[in-house]
Amino acid sequence: MRGRFAPSPTGALHLGNLRTALIGWLQCRCAGGEWLVRMEDLDRVTSSAAHETDQLEALAVLGMRPDGEVVRQSERFALYDDAIAALRWQGRVYECFCTRREIREAASAPHDADPAVPEGAYPGTCRTLTTAQREAWKAQGRPPALRLLSDGERFRIHDLVAGNYEGGVDDVVLQRNDGVPAYNLAVVVDDALQGVTHVTRGDDLLSSTPRQRFLQVLLGLPQPVYAHVPLVLAPDGSRLAKRHGAVTLADLAARGIDAPQVLARLGESLGMCDRDEDVTAAELVPRFDLAAIPRVAWSLSEAEL
Repeated sequence: MRGRFAPSPTGALHLGNLRTALIGWLQCRCAGGEWLVRMEDLDRVTSSAAHETDQLEALAVLGMRPDGEVVRQSERFALYDDAIAALRWQGRVYECFCTRREIREAASAPHDADPAVPEGAYPGTCRTLTTAQREAWKAQGRPPALRLLSDGERFRIHDLVAGNYEGGVDDVVLQRNDGVPAYNLAVVVDDALQGVTHVTRGDDLLSSTPRQRFLQVLLGLPQPVYAHVPLVLAPDGSRLAKRHGAVTLADLAARGIDAPQVLARLGESLGMCDRDEDVTAAELVPRFDLAAIPRVAWSLSEAEL
């Protein structure tokens, strides 16, 4: 087994990130496998080496250290270009000149949408542009993104946590209009080249899995086993984010909650220990069972911190 944790180094890891990392780390350690860390720093404007260092230190202080060197997506653009070239050779790539606003408006317009296609799926506006139309957009200074040409494909995934999930595929972005490779392409290429066999991540990414499966098929890449775990929710019921405050190790330390106590609270949320138990990550390994983790989100409140 080889798993991975792939954060974006754009800030400190919060409890939701750390909980997902812990689940994946425990899953690999239980099977005697390897656990990798990959920095998804495609956006070099918002990513930084300082955030990467901080994230790795947060993982280490909780007892999670990667097996092998950290891989950075910002250093792998040539690999993603090769994948796009392979898709282009198959006739699966086209230029898209739509702005985000135009895409939102088109996606929200009344139409007979496939309910299994992710919300906000691209409706294919630029699919049939003529050469003259494409050149006209370029002449106006609007650079194109590159999209995958899909054809109504559907995929059924057996997820170790979410169960069977079936979804359709839309014309996902392969490369942004600033030349930066897109997430769905990069993650598929990296998982294959790093030999990742098991992907454990938040269940907010479940709907993207059919898109990634389609890319794996087109590029002849192996399909990992997926486990999409429930998220951590903020006190207001929304998905936990840094903006909620008091959710990083530094925030909690300022409130007198140290790293071992944070680990115990994470373990408690997974049904593996008491909230004030003196326990290490290694001691949680024999207690871990992916089949036994809660199938509902962990709702965080001030009283639980």
